[in-house]
Amino acid sequence: METYLLDWANLLLRWLHLITGIAWIGASFYFVMLDNSLRPPKKAADGERGVFGELWAVHGGGFYCSQKFLAGPKGEPLTEDLHWSKWEAYTTWLSGFGLFMLMYLLRADIYLVNPSSPWEWARNMNGTEAGILAVAFLVVGYNIYSRLCRIISPTVERDGLLSAAVGVMMVIVSWLTMQIFPGRAAFLITGALMATCMSANVFFWIIPGQRRMVKALKAGEKPNPLDGAWGKQRSVHNNYLTLPVVFLMLSNHYPLLFATKNNWLIVAIVLVVGPVIRHFFNARHEGKPSPWWTWFVAAFAMMLVLWLSTGGPMGGRSGALPETPKFAQVNEIAMSRCSMCHTAEPVWTGIGEAPKAVHLDTAEAIRLHAKLIALQAGHSSAMPPGNVTEMTPEERQVIAAWYAAGAPGE
Repeated sequence: METYLLDWANLLLRWLHLITGIAWIGASFYFVMLDNSLRPPKKAADGERGVFGELWAVHGGGFYCSQKFLAGPKGEPLTEDLHWSKWEAYTTWLSGFGLFMLMYLLRADIYLVNPSSPWEWARNMNGTEAGILAVAFLVVGYNIYSRLCRIISPTVERDGLLSAAVGVMMVIVSWLTMQIFPGRAAFLITGALMATCMSANVFFWIIPGQRRMVKALKAGEKPNPLDGAWGKQRSVHNNYLTLPVVFLMLSNHYPLLFATKNNWLIVAIVLVVGPVIRHFFNARHEGKPSPWWTWFVAAFAMMLVLWLSTGGPMGGRSGALPETPKFAQVNEIAMSRCSMCHTAEPVWTGIGEAPKAVHLDTAEAIRLHAKLIALQAGHSSAMPPGNVTEMTPEERQVIAAWYAAGAPGE
């Protein structure tokens, strides 16, 4: 019954996370597009009212005219029915953290402990310690990011340098997490840190700044222009971090990304590709010449990611075996390293049913899932999770060579 309820909780949280994520990303992209697409008001009267810029658009069978005021309409009271874009961000983060708790923190001994870590203290962590450290990465990481913003660009004047510093910080986080946690968890924690920075930007900077601006306008005072500037800065950061975050969340389904030797370099490249793609659209919305070069950079970078993903499993051996492995060798490896979970009645503590309903407890089942076995345990180190059954590099090499030879059945 517990497994049944946890599975349903997983489904519902994923559904909620996906829905709210779509809403948040959609709102974020829309308002950045709107801000970049603003043009001077066509009517002189609108300029006198304090309109900074406007955008005319057609959608859904009607015409829209969006206008932006930097400090509210001159000589007019501020409307009481303001729309606040905040709950999309909050709910996305809360549902995402709920999923992280359900999938990783509750089984930290399997999914967060890395017996193959190059650092002894990381190899010797228990599940509780690994869970606390994973959450600490989110808390400490956000505080370092926020401090970088305040130190490097306190008045929003050195955004280029700040962006570079934040990028370097995220690459360092990626490298550190890859050394401490299993690859799948490391990718997730790195993406979760970026998402935490994005949500915290809304909670600690964008919304509070907007509240201060509204309060000042209602009191007949001039708002602090830095409140708007800080909010815009953090909003732009969110815009450029979105695509890398989405990539890292999706990567959990692709072991050639997170469970290979060059995984942290892949993250570093994605941190370039995402912003480059966003730059193309942001430039177009601003009315600038389309920077088509961005697509060539993105395409080359993704080809580099493809090449890096073929580097083999973390800690794996390279080079060909002297002869093609026999099926009996692969069968023995699967039976001793995989079948305790991938069977009708798993014997591993906490595993109620075979993950993904994949059974590897018979010779026929092993032949049937040859490609999956090679992908998860031969060409990458995704399985077993955290290498809890201590599959050796030599065994992974045997699996990869067996599949490369056509997965012979004898």
